[in-house]
Amino acid sequence: MNLPLIQDADLDGKIVLVRVDHNVVKKGFIHDPYRIDATIGTLYHINAKGGKIILMTHVGRPRNKKEDTITISDDTSVKPIVEYLENKLHIKLETPEFERDPEKGYLGVETSVNHLIRDLRNGTIDGVYMPNTRWFYGEEKGGEIADRFAYQLAGLADIFVNDAFGSWQAHASTVDVAKYLPSFAGYLMQKEIENLNRIYQADQPLVAVVAGAKFDTKIQPLYALMKKADYLILGGVIYNAYLSAKYGVKIKGVSDEDLRLAKEFVDYVSEHDGKLIELPHIIESDTMEDKQEGKYRTVDISQLKEGDELNYVVDVAPSSFHQEKVARVFREAKTIFVNAVMGYTPHFNEGTIALDNLIDENEEASKLYGGGDTMQELKRLLPGLYIMALDHPKYYIFTGGGAVLKAIEHGTTEGLEPVKALIEYK
Repeated sequence: MNLPLIQDADLDGKIVLVRVDHNVVKKGFIHDPYRIDATIGTLYHINAKGGKIILMTHVGRPRNKKEDTITISDDTSVKPIVEYLENKLHIKLETPEFERDPEKGYLGVETSVNHLIRDLRNGTIDGVYMPNTRWFYGEEKGGEIADRFAYQLAGLADIFVNDAFGSWQAHASTVDVAKYLPSFAGYLMQKEIENLNRIYQADQPLVAVVAGAKFDTKIQPLYALMKKADYLILGGVIYNAYLSAKYGVKIKGVSDEDLRLAKEFVDYVSEHDGKLIELPHIIESDTMEDKQEGKYRTVDISQLKEGDELNYVVDVAPSSFHQEKVARVFREAKTIFVNAVMGYTPHFNEGTIALDNLIDENEEASKLYGGGDTMQELKRLLPGLYIMALDHPKYYIFTGGGAVLKAIEHGTTEGLEPVKALIEYK
């Protein structure tokens, strides 16, 4: 790849605008700082080479796309991130505030930020952390409005570094700003791309495990993985939709749209005989509110008949992973990619625990985990395995599961708009 790299940038005395993916705040609290910690190498490098840092990230979804309004609130503030970095690195960061439009959030970067830039240059403060990029009307708007916002961001700095692999959407702060500044990929961006090559050029057999709450957000990556992987295993609502489509059964919670897409996928799977491994036992529950004794049961999919109706299917039974055919697929794998939480959290965890333990039994395979919920549940359910995986050469945990799936869909990281922008505007 002809990717411009941060190690080739002259950073001495420069103001460096760094786009990170620190989207780890939920309702004002950080639940896992992994994505923050993963960027510290890039920040240290900039500081060591004499650069001054301005950070920016998105947090949550403050924009109502239907009504085209933005809500600025503590729930989506960068304040917890700033406090975390100040305590961890013993530095002083400042976040500017701008005039708020009651419906459109921040309309742009105002000149009031200039005094913080002066403080940054003279060393009075150690860094600036911009407000949530999605609080700015131009971030997700596209067109001239996004371009104007990107131009304002570029006006703050001398150099742009994108270290936000997980933020794959083509927004002003990830793509457009690269038009106006010398732009480089940070170390985390490089590391994520390097580990994606372990999927693109996987040692075979490659086993992919994908789950999710909606079929439509995963359908294109699933088609790509059917071509790429030796075996594909499904979980979550995706698997429910697949079972509904293949066996002609009704499962609560499977939408008509997911069922339509699943039927098309079932037809495609039939052309790749043996690639999709069906997990034989699922957990049906009468309720999704909690796990009540006597209100959930194990269902053998071989007993399903057309016209059957099931309540909520909330997990894959652990016995599925003890079945010889399934266990052998994982034992013989050379590369395992996982973007999956098998059960409905936080009540139904046994399927995910059984899956992760089975994967860990294969000591020779490269094990690549997608970010987001996959990472969170690995940490919650198997904290010892999670801690070991952080530094184990056979494991890699991506910071952005959605970005990984999008890159798999395109077949190259150059299909991701932020990566493409770094190359194109080089």
